[in-house]
Amino acid sequence: GFKTCVLTNNWVDDSTGRLFTATLMTLLRRHFDLVIESCRVGVQKPHLEMYTHALDVLQAKPQEV
Repeated sequence: GFKTCVLTNNWVDDSTGRLFTATLMTLLRRHFDLVIESCRVGVQKPHLEMYTHALDVLQAKPQEV
């Protein structure tokens, strides 16, 4: 089978709209095997480190994704 993953460029949301962001992340997690958030990794796309992290977590090689 396949694993599905979402890479997000998001931030820690301390605005009044944070409930929307939290709800969206919860919904995404229901539909994907993995959700990787840049605010938690500490680096954003398109930096190579974001993709390397995703590959490590997925235990995958670049040619497999």
